Amino acid sequence: MTSSFPVNLDSLLRSPVFSDPFLLVGMGGMVLMLGYMATQWLSLTRRYAFETKRNRLELETLGKRMEILNRNVQAAPEVAWNGYRKFTVARKVLECDDTYSFYLKPHNGRPLPAFKPGQYLTFEVQPPGLPKPQIRCYSLSDGALSDDHYRVTIKRFIRDDGTPGLVSAHFCDEVKEGDLLNVKAPSGKFFLDVEVDRPVVLISGGIGITPMLAMARLLTHIGDTREMYFFFGCRSGADHMFRDEVIELQKKNPNMRLHICYSRPAEGDVKGVDYNHHSRVTIDLMKEVLPSSNYEYYLCGPGPFMDSLVTGLYEWGVPKKDVKFEAFGPATIKKGAKEEAAPADAGAAALMEIEFSRSGKKFPWDPECASLHAFAEKHGIPIDYSCGAGSCGSCLVAIKKGNVHYDMEPGHDVDDGSCLTCICRPASSMVIDA
Repeated sequence: MTSSFPVNLDSLLRSPVFSDPFLLVGMGGMVLMLGYMATQWLSLTRRYAFETKRNRLELETLGKRMEILNRNVQAAPEVAWNGYRKFTVARKVLECDDTYSFYLKPHNGRPLPAFKPGQYLTFEVQPPGLPKPQIRCYSLSDGALSDDHYRVTIKRFIRDDGTPGLVSAHFCDEVKEGDLLNVKAPSGKFFLDVEVDRPVVLISGGIGITPMLAMARLLTHIGDTREMYFFFGCRSGADHMFRDEVIELQKKNPNMRLHICYSRPAEGDVKGVDYNHHSRVTIDLMKEVLPSSNYEYYLCGPGPFMDSLVTGLYEWGVPKKDVKFEAFGPATIKKGAKEEAAPADAGAAALMEIEFSRSGKKFPWDPECASLHAFAEKHGIPIDYSCGAGSCGSCLVAIKKGNVHYDMEPGHDVDDGSCLTCICRPASSMVIDA
Protein backbone atom coordinates (compact mmCIF):
# COMPACT_ATOMS: atom_id res chain seq x y z
CA MET A 1 0.00 0.00 0.00
CA THR A 2 1.41 3.37 -1.11
CA SER A 3 1.04 6.49 1.12
CA SER A 4 -0.26 9.72 -0.50
CA PHE A 5 2.13 11.81 1.62
CA PRO A 6 4.35 13.67 1.19
CA VAL A 7 2.53 15.46 -1.64
CA ASN A 8 4.34 15.49 -4.97
CA LEU A 9 4.88 19.25 -5.52
CA ASP A 10 5.36 18.79 -9.28
CA SER A 11 2.04 16.99 -9.58
CA LEU A 12 0.32 19.61 -7.43
CA LEU A 13 1.56 22.48 -9.60
CA ARG A 14 0.29 20.63 -12.75
CA SER A 15 -3.16 20.19 -11.19
CA PRO A 16 -6.17 22.10 -12.73
CA VAL A 17 -6.24 24.44 -9.73
CA PHE A 18 -2.85 25.94 -10.51
CA SER A 19 -3.08 25.60 -14.29
CA ASP A 20 -6.26 27.70 -14.50
CA PRO A 21 -5.26 31.40 -13.91
CA PHE A 22 -8.85 32.58 -13.39
CA LEU A 23 -9.42 29.99 -10.68
CA LEU A 24 -6.10 30.91 -9.10
CA VAL A 25 -7.01 34.62 -9.02
CA GLY A 26 -10.42 33.78 -7.54
CA MET A 27 -8.87 31.74 -4.76
CA GLY A 28 -6.38 34.55 -4.03
CA GLY A 29 -9.23 37.03 -3.82
CA MET A 30 -11.07 34.71 -1.46
CA VAL A 31 -8.02 34.47 0.79
CA LEU A 32 -7.69 38.26 0.81
CA MET A 33 -11.40 38.63 1.58
CA LEU A 34 -11.17 36.18 4.47
CA GLY A 35 -8.14 38.09 5.81
CA TYR A 36 -10.00 41.41 5.52
CA MET A 37 -13.05 39.95 7.27
CA ALA A 38 -10.86 38.62 10.06
CA THR A 39 -9.21 42.03 10.47
CA GLN A 40 -12.60 43.76 10.54
CA TRP A 41 -13.93 41.26 13.06
CA LEU A 42 -10.93 41.86 15.32
CA SER A 43 -11.34 45.65 14.97
CA LEU A 44 -15.06 45.43 15.75
CA THR A 45 -14.34 43.23 18.77
CA ARG A 46 -11.83 45.74 20.14
CA ARG A 47 -14.17 48.66 19.41
CA TYR A 48 -17.03 46.86 21.14
CA ALA A 49 -14.86 46.29 24.22
CA PHE A 50 -13.77 49.95 24.19
CA GLU A 51 -17.33 51.24 23.77
CA THR A 52 -18.56 48.92 26.52
CA LYS A 53 -15.90 50.23 28.92
CA ARG A 54 -16.59 53.86 27.95
CA ASN A 55 -20.35 53.40 28.36
CA ARG A 56 -19.79 51.83 31.77
CA LEU A 57 -17.63 54.76 32.86
CA GLU A 58 -20.17 57.27 31.51
CA LEU A 59 -22.94 55.48 33.39
CA GLU A 60 -20.90 55.57 36.58
CA THR A 61 -20.25 59.30 36.09
CA LEU A 62 -23.92 59.92 35.35
CA GLY A 63 -24.86 57.95 38.45
CA LYS A 64 -22.60 60.08 40.62
CA ARG A 65 -23.97 63.27 39.08
CA MET A 66 -27.49 62.04 39.70
CA GLU A 67 -26.49 61.38 43.31
CA ILE A 68 -25.52 65.04 43.69
CA LEU A 69 -28.63 66.27 41.87
CA ASN A 70 -30.90 64.01 43.92
CA ARG A 71 -29.38 65.34 47.13
CA ASN A 72 -30.02 68.87 45.92
CA VAL A 73 -33.65 68.05 45.11
CA GLN A 74 -34.28 66.15 48.32
CA ALA A 75 -32.67 68.88 50.41
CA ALA A 76 -34.31 71.79 48.61
CA PRO A 77 -36.60 72.66 51.55
CA GLU A 78 -33.56 72.80 53.84
CA VAL A 79 -31.69 75.28 51.62
CA ALA A 80 -34.18 78.00 52.45
CA TRP A 81 -33.85 77.76 56.22
CA ASN A 82 -34.57 81.17 57.65
CA GLY A 83 -31.94 83.16 59.48
CA TYR A 84 -29.29 81.32 61.45
CA ARG A 85 -29.11 77.67 62.37
CA LYS A 86 -27.05 76.22 65.23
CA PHE A 87 -24.00 74.16 64.27
CA THR A 88 -21.57 72.30 66.52
CA VAL A 89 -17.84 72.44 65.85
CA ALA A 90 -17.21 68.70 65.54
CA ARG A 91 -13.51 69.01 64.65
CA LYS A 92 -10.91 71.77 64.46
CA VAL A 93 -7.85 70.90 62.36
CA LEU A 94 -4.65 72.92 61.88
CA GLU A 95 -3.94 72.97 58.12
CA CYS A 96 -0.82 75.20 58.15
CA ASP A 97 0.46 78.24 60.04
CA ASP A 98 -2.51 80.25 61.41
CA THR A 99 -5.03 78.34 59.27
CA TYR A 100 -7.70 75.99 60.65
CA SER A 101 -10.44 73.85 59.16
CA PHE A 102 -13.72 73.64 61.08
CA TYR A 103 -15.96 70.62 60.59
CA LEU A 104 -19.50 71.72 61.42
CA LYS A 105 -22.42 69.44 62.21
CA PRO A 106 -26.04 70.62 62.65
CA HIS A 107 -26.92 70.81 66.32
CA ASN A 108 -30.31 69.18 65.65
CA GLY A 109 -28.71 66.28 63.78
CA ARG A 110 -30.81 66.70 60.65
CA PRO A 111 -29.27 65.98 57.19
CA LEU A 112 -27.70 68.91 55.39
CA PRO A 113 -28.44 70.11 51.88
CA ALA A 114 -25.76 69.83 49.25
CA PHE A 115 -24.14 73.03 48.05
CA LYS A 116 -22.60 74.17 44.81
CA PRO A 117 -18.78 74.02 44.84
CA GLY A 118 -17.55 77.57 45.37
CA GLN A 119 -20.35 78.74 47.68
CA TYR A 120 -19.85 79.99 51.24
CA LEU A 121 -21.40 79.95 54.70
CA THR A 122 -22.31 83.12 56.57
CA PHE A 123 -21.46 83.25 60.30
CA GLU A 124 -22.63 85.53 63.08
CA VAL A 125 -20.10 85.63 65.92
CA GLN A 126 -19.55 87.80 68.97
CA PRO A 127 -15.83 88.25 69.67
CA PRO A 128 -15.16 89.54 73.21
CA GLY A 129 -14.88 93.32 73.50
CA LEU A 130 -16.96 94.17 70.43
CA PRO A 131 -20.29 96.00 70.97
CA LYS A 132 -22.32 93.87 68.53
CA PRO A 133 -22.14 90.56 66.65
CA GLN A 134 -19.97 90.42 63.56
CA ILE A 135 -20.93 88.80 60.26
CA ARG A 136 -18.39 87.01 58.08
CA CYS A 137 -18.54 84.72 55.05
CA TYR A 138 -16.18 81.77 54.60
CA SER A 139 -16.03 79.46 51.58
CA LEU A 140 -16.85 75.80 51.96
CA SER A 141 -13.69 73.79 51.37
CA ASP A 142 -15.28 70.37 50.93
CA GLY A 143 -16.95 69.26 47.72
CA ALA A 144 -20.61 68.66 48.67
CA LEU A 145 -19.70 65.05 49.44
CA SER A 146 -21.28 64.65 52.87
CA ASP A 147 -24.78 65.27 54.19
CA ASP A 148 -23.77 65.24 57.86
CA HIS A 149 -21.22 68.07 58.01
CA TYR A 150 -19.83 71.18 56.31
CA ARG A 151 -16.20 72.26 56.31
CA VAL A 152 -14.84 75.80 56.21
CA THR A 153 -11.20 76.81 56.43
CA ILE A 154 -10.19 80.11 58.03
CA LYS A 155 -6.81 81.86 58.00
CA ARG A 156 -5.86 84.56 60.48
CA PHE A 157 -6.14 87.83 58.59
CA ILE A 158 -3.33 90.34 59.15
CA ARG A 159 -3.97 93.97 58.27
CA ASP A 160 -1.42 96.22 56.61
CA ASP A 161 -0.51 97.71 60.00
CA GLY A 162 0.26 94.24 61.37
CA THR A 163 -2.83 93.86 63.56
CA PRO A 164 -4.96 90.73 63.17
CA GLY A 165 -8.54 90.71 61.96
CA LEU A 166 -10.79 90.38 65.02
CA VAL A 167 -13.12 87.72 63.63
CA SER A 168 -10.51 85.48 62.00
CA ALA A 169 -8.39 85.71 65.17
CA HIS A 170 -11.47 84.77 67.20
CA PHE A 171 -11.97 81.63 65.12
CA CYS A 172 -8.29 80.66 65.25
CA ASP A 173 -7.75 81.38 68.96
CA GLU A 174 -11.09 81.09 70.72
CA VAL A 175 -13.47 78.78 68.82
CA LYS A 176 -12.96 75.19 69.92
CA GLU A 177 -14.46 71.76 69.38
CA GLY A 178 -17.91 71.49 70.93
CA ASP A 179 -18.75 75.19 70.53
CA LEU A 180 -22.03 76.25 68.94
CA LEU A 181 -22.04 78.70 66.01
CA ASN A 182 -24.81 80.61 64.22
CA VAL A 183 -24.68 79.75 60.51
CA LYS A 184 -26.77 80.71 57.49
CA ALA A 185 -27.44 78.32 54.60
CA PRO A 186 -24.88 77.95 51.79
CA SER A 187 -25.15 80.75 49.26
CA GLY A 188 -23.21 82.72 46.68
CA LYS A 189 -23.19 83.09 42.91
CA PHE A 190 -19.58 82.05 42.48
CA PHE A 191 -19.63 78.32 41.81
CA LEU A 192 -18.77 75.70 39.21
CA ASP A 193 -21.74 74.20 37.36
CA VAL A 194 -20.93 70.51 36.91
CA GLU A 195 -23.56 70.24 34.17
CA VAL A 196 -21.59 72.59 31.89
CA ASP A 197 -18.96 70.29 30.40
CA ARG A 198 -16.06 72.64 29.59
CA PRO A 199 -12.37 72.36 30.52
CA VAL A 200 -11.51 74.54 33.50
CA VAL A 201 -8.57 76.37 35.04
CA LEU A 202 -8.76 76.76 38.84
CA ILE A 203 -6.52 79.57 40.13
CA SER A 204 -6.00 80.50 43.77
CA GLY A 205 -3.68 82.32 46.13
CA GLY A 206 -3.37 81.57 49.84
CA ILE A 207 -6.69 80.90 51.56
CA GLY A 208 -8.39 81.42 48.19
CA ILE A 209 -7.71 77.73 47.59
CA THR A 210 -10.83 76.77 49.57
CA PRO A 211 -13.52 77.13 46.86
CA MET A 212 -11.11 75.70 44.24
CA LEU A 213 -10.54 72.65 46.41
CA ALA A 214 -14.31 72.16 46.69
CA MET A 215 -14.59 72.31 42.89
CA ALA A 216 -11.73 69.88 42.28
CA ARG A 217 -12.99 67.45 44.91
CA LEU A 218 -16.49 67.31 43.45
CA LEU A 219 -15.29 66.87 39.85
CA THR A 220 -13.02 64.05 40.99
CA HIS A 221 -15.75 62.42 43.07
CA ILE A 222 -18.26 62.24 40.20
CA GLY A 223 -15.62 60.95 37.77
CA ASP A 224 -15.84 64.01 35.53
CA THR A 225 -13.37 63.63 32.64
CA ARG A 226 -12.99 67.28 31.66
CA GLU A 227 -9.48 68.73 31.44
CA MET A 228 -8.61 70.59 34.65
CA TYR A 229 -5.59 72.78 35.48
CA PHE A 230 -5.07 73.63 39.16
CA PHE A 231 -2.81 76.62 39.97
CA PHE A 232 -2.07 77.50 43.60
CA GLY A 233 0.31 80.14 44.91
CA CYS A 234 1.74 80.75 48.38
CA ARG A 235 5.00 81.96 49.89
CA SER A 236 6.54 78.67 51.05
CA GLY A 237 5.80 75.25 52.46
CA ALA A 238 4.78 76.83 55.77
CA ASP A 239 1.78 78.41 53.98
CA HIS A 240 1.00 75.41 51.76
CA MET A 241 -2.39 74.24 53.03
CA PHE A 242 -4.07 71.00 51.88
CA ARG A 243 -0.86 69.78 50.25
CA ASP A 244 -1.51 66.06 50.85
CA GLU A 245 -5.20 66.36 50.03
CA VAL A 246 -4.54 68.00 46.66
CA ILE A 247 -1.83 65.47 45.75
CA GLU A 248 -4.26 62.66 46.56
CA LEU A 249 -6.84 64.27 44.30
CA GLN A 250 -4.31 64.41 41.48
CA LYS A 251 -3.62 60.67 41.89
CA LYS A 252 -7.33 59.91 41.64
CA ASN A 253 -7.97 62.24 38.71
CA PRO A 254 -5.72 61.74 35.65
CA ASN A 255 -7.25 64.83 34.03
CA MET A 256 -6.04 67.16 36.82
CA ARG A 257 -2.78 68.99 36.09
CA LEU A 258 -1.28 70.51 39.21
CA HIS A 259 0.95 73.63 39.28
CA ILE A 260 2.11 74.80 42.73
CA CYS A 261 3.96 78.12 42.92
CA TYR A 262 6.14 79.23 45.85
CA SER A 263 7.15 82.90 45.73
CA ARG A 264 9.70 82.57 48.57
CA PRO A 265 10.64 78.91 49.10
CA ALA A 266 12.15 78.10 52.49
CA GLU A 267 15.45 76.29 52.89
CA GLY A 268 13.78 72.89 53.27
CA ASP A 269 11.34 73.28 50.37
CA VAL A 270 12.27 71.05 47.42
CA LYS A 271 11.33 72.02 43.87
CA GLY A 272 9.69 69.11 42.08
CA VAL A 273 8.57 67.62 45.37
CA ASP A 274 6.91 70.40 47.38
CA TYR A 275 6.28 72.82 44.52
CA ASN A 276 6.56 73.14 40.73
CA HIS A 277 7.46 76.78 40.10
CA HIS A 278 9.61 79.30 41.97
CA SER A 279 7.37 82.23 41.13
CA ARG A 280 4.00 83.76 41.75
CA VAL A 281 0.96 82.61 39.80
CA THR A 282 1.13 84.85 36.72
CA ILE A 283 -0.44 85.19 33.30
CA ASP A 284 2.98 84.53 31.74
CA LEU A 285 3.13 81.19 33.54
CA MET A 286 -0.35 80.27 32.26
CA LYS A 287 0.63 81.18 28.71
CA GLU A 288 3.61 78.89 29.09
CA VAL A 289 1.64 75.98 30.56
CA LEU A 290 -1.78 76.10 28.91
CA PRO A 291 -2.10 74.89 25.29
CA SER A 292 -4.54 77.76 24.59
CA SER A 293 -6.68 80.34 26.37
CA ASN A 294 -9.92 78.49 25.56
CA TYR A 295 -10.98 77.51 29.09
CA GLU A 296 -13.35 78.58 31.83
CA TYR A 297 -11.32 80.32 34.53
CA TYR A 298 -12.22 80.34 38.23
CA LEU A 299 -10.14 82.59 40.50
CA CYS A 300 -10.08 83.33 44.20
CA GLY A 301 -7.54 85.10 46.39
CA PRO A 302 -6.49 88.44 47.86
CA GLY A 303 -7.52 91.59 46.01
CA PRO A 304 -4.16 92.57 44.40
CA PHE A 305 -3.54 88.94 43.32
CA MET A 306 -6.97 88.87 41.70
CA ASP A 307 -6.73 92.28 40.10
CA SER A 308 -3.55 91.44 38.18
CA LEU A 309 -4.77 88.02 37.02
CA VAL A 310 -8.27 89.09 35.97
CA THR A 311 -6.81 92.05 34.08
CA GLY A 312 -4.21 89.77 32.48
CA LEU A 313 -6.81 87.25 31.33
CA TYR A 314 -8.86 89.97 29.66
CA GLU A 315 -5.76 91.34 27.95
CA TRP A 316 -4.97 87.78 26.75
CA GLY A 317 -8.32 87.83 24.96
CA VAL A 318 -10.31 85.60 27.32
CA PRO A 319 -14.02 86.57 27.09
CA LYS A 320 -15.42 88.11 30.27
CA LYS A 321 -18.09 85.40 30.46
CA ASP A 322 -15.33 82.81 30.89
CA VAL A 323 -13.61 84.59 33.81
CA LYS A 324 -15.38 83.93 37.12
CA PHE A 325 -13.85 85.23 40.32
CA GLU A 326 -14.31 85.98 43.98
CA ALA A 327 -11.98 88.19 46.02
CA PHE A 328 -11.21 87.65 49.71
CA GLY A 329 -11.21 90.82 51.76
CA PRO A 330 -12.03 94.31 50.43
CA ALA A 331 -12.67 94.13 46.70
CA THR A 332 -10.09 95.88 44.51
CA ILE A 333 -10.93 94.34 41.15
CA LYS A 334 -11.91 97.11 38.75
CA LYS A 335 -12.07 95.10 35.57
CA GLY A 336 -14.95 92.80 34.82
CA ALA A 337 -17.47 95.16 36.30
CA LYS A 338 -21.12 94.87 35.48
CA GLU A 339 -22.13 96.79 32.40
CA GLU A 340 -23.79 99.79 34.07
CA ALA A 341 -22.25 102.97 32.77
CA ALA A 342 -19.64 104.56 35.02
CA PRO A 343 -19.18 108.34 35.18
CA ALA A 344 -17.54 109.60 31.99
CA ASP A 345 -14.56 111.22 33.72
CA ALA A 346 -13.31 112.56 37.03
CA GLY A 347 -14.81 115.96 36.29
CA ALA A 348 -18.29 114.48 35.83
CA ALA A 349 -17.86 112.39 38.98
CA ALA A 350 -16.92 115.47 40.99
CA LEU A 351 -20.25 117.11 40.06
CA MET A 352 -22.28 114.28 41.58
CA GLU A 353 -23.84 114.67 45.02
CA ILE A 354 -24.64 111.93 47.50
CA GLU A 355 -27.48 112.61 49.91
CA PHE A 356 -27.95 110.48 53.04
CA SER A 357 -31.67 110.89 53.72
CA ARG A 358 -31.85 109.55 57.28
CA SER A 359 -28.80 111.50 58.39
CA GLY A 360 -29.97 114.65 56.60
CA LYS A 361 -26.54 115.24 55.05
CA LYS A 362 -25.37 115.84 51.50
CA PHE A 363 -21.81 115.83 50.12
CA PRO A 364 -20.16 116.06 46.69
CA TRP A 365 -18.87 112.67 45.57
CA ASP A 366 -15.15 112.06 46.02
CA PRO A 367 -13.78 110.03 43.06
CA GLU A 368 -10.85 108.90 45.23
CA CYS A 369 -13.18 106.81 47.40
CA ALA A 370 -13.10 103.12 46.50
CA SER A 371 -16.77 102.54 47.31
CA LEU A 372 -19.97 104.16 48.46
CA HIS A 373 -19.37 102.66 51.90
CA ALA A 374 -15.89 104.20 52.08
CA PHE A 375 -17.42 107.56 51.16
CA ALA A 376 -20.07 107.23 53.90
CA GLU A 377 -17.40 106.24 56.43
CA LYS A 378 -15.30 109.26 55.45
CA HIS A 379 -18.19 111.56 56.36
CA GLY A 380 -19.18 109.72 59.55
CA ILE A 381 -22.38 108.16 58.15
CA PRO A 382 -22.91 104.74 59.82
CA ILE A 383 -23.60 101.83 57.45
CA ASP A 384 -23.18 98.23 58.61
CA TYR A 385 -20.19 96.48 57.10
CA SER A 386 -18.61 93.04 57.38
CA CYS A 387 -17.11 91.12 54.49
CA GLY A 388 -16.08 93.99 52.19
CA ALA A 389 -16.59 91.75 49.14
CA GLY A 390 -20.31 91.95 48.44
CA SER A 391 -21.07 88.57 49.92
CA CYS A 392 -22.76 88.92 53.32
CA GLY A 393 -25.32 91.64 52.58
CA SER A 394 -24.57 93.62 55.75
CA CYS A 395 -24.00 96.88 53.86
CA LEU A 396 -27.22 96.71 51.82
CA VAL A 397 -29.09 100.05 51.67
CA ALA A 398 -32.12 101.29 49.74
CA ILE A 399 -31.64 103.68 46.82
CA LYS A 400 -34.23 106.47 46.75
CA LYS A 401 -32.78 108.18 43.70
CA GLY A 402 -29.97 107.49 41.24
CA ASN A 403 -28.05 104.35 40.33
CA VAL A 404 -24.72 102.63 40.90
CA HIS A 405 -22.20 100.45 39.11
CA TYR A 406 -20.34 97.50 40.62
CA ASP A 407 -16.65 96.74 40.45
CA MET A 408 -17.41 93.02 40.73
CA GLU A 409 -20.43 90.75 40.56
CA PRO A 410 -22.24 90.77 43.93
CA GLY A 411 -22.29 87.42 45.67
CA HIS A 412 -25.40 88.41 47.60
CA ASP A 413 -28.80 88.92 46.00
CA VAL A 414 -29.58 92.61 45.47
CA ASP A 415 -33.17 93.70 44.89
CA ASP A 416 -34.00 96.48 42.47
CA GLY A 417 -33.81 99.77 44.34
CA SER A 418 -31.02 98.65 46.68
CA CYS A 419 -27.24 98.40 46.55
CA LEU A 420 -24.31 96.78 48.34
CA THR A 421 -22.32 99.83 49.36
CA CYS A 422 -19.04 97.97 49.96
CA ILE A 423 -18.52 97.13 46.27
CA CYS A 424 -20.40 99.85 44.38
CA ARG A 425 -19.82 103.45 43.37
CA PRO A 426 -22.37 106.00 42.20
CA ALA A 427 -23.09 106.33 38.48
CA SER A 428 -25.11 109.52 39.09
CA SER A 429 -26.13 111.82 41.90
CA MET A 430 -27.92 109.77 44.55
CA VAL A 431 -30.20 109.77 47.55
CA ILE A 432 -29.77 106.68 49.76
CA ASP A 433 -31.49 105.54 52.94
CA ALA A 434 -28.64 106.00 55.41
